[in-house]
Amino acid sequence: MDLGLKDRVYVVTGATRGLGNATARELIADGAKVVVTGRDEKRVADAAAELGPNAVGVAVDNADAEAPERLVAAAREHFGGFHGVLVSVGGPPPGFAADITDEQWRAAFESVFLGAVRLARAAAAELEEGGVIGFVLSGSVYEPIPGLTVSNGLRPGLAGFAKSLSDELGPRGIRVVGLVPGRIDTDRVRELDARSADPDATRAASESRIPLRRYGAPQEFGRVAAFLLSPAASYLTGVMVPVDGGSRHGF
Repeated sequence: MDLGLKDRVYVVTGATRGLGNATARELIADGAKVVVTGRDEKRVADAAAELGPNAVGVAVDNADAEAPERLVAAAREHFGGFHGVLVSVGGPPPGFAADITDEQWRAAFESVFLGAVRLARAAAAELEEGGVIGFVLSGSVYEPIPGLTVSNGLRPGLAGFAKSLSDELGPRGIRVVGLVPGRIDTDRVRELDARSADPDATRAASESRIPLRRYGAPQEFGRVAAFLLSPAASYLTGVMVPVDGGSRHGF
């Protein structure tokens, strides 16, 4: 299938590793051009260099109020257009309710929630018909995940924002989609498993609860994200698409 990605220009945040990086790879593989972001300047430069000439890196923090305008401007300056954005940020700190400080809540809110809202708002003002805004969310959208209290608090609200935004932007022909990853084999998930006394046993137990009996590969997530961001998904909006090997048992 031709996804219609050739020469389309996207911003992908948090793209130095993990799910953002996997998505950037798949977009570029199908002909798109991508502005990749992250907080660490060297990691951003290295990631862009590895992705090749159809990628450019911009070091920004999603919590920076000026980041959205910089990223849209970079897309237009380097590649002459702007067709969509995927908002992906590193997961907020793990921990239980009693362990999370006010400062950790504020920092996570600025990055995970408000930063995503700002970027979506700036993108909506710039996108034309056929544009798309995507959010990488979490299974905590549907069900709290033990030990990830901050994510449990923020991700459902961001999903609600995405759904509201899809209603508001639909008449302009701009789509809004959410991706809900399950256990994808990224550094973040391995770090979470490593917090247990026996990481191998923790992974085996998690895999036993997944109908496909394995963690997903980052590229499997990236391919779904690339499709949702592409013109081939032109009649999909307001949806939250699980990429989880069947872990979510509801319809």
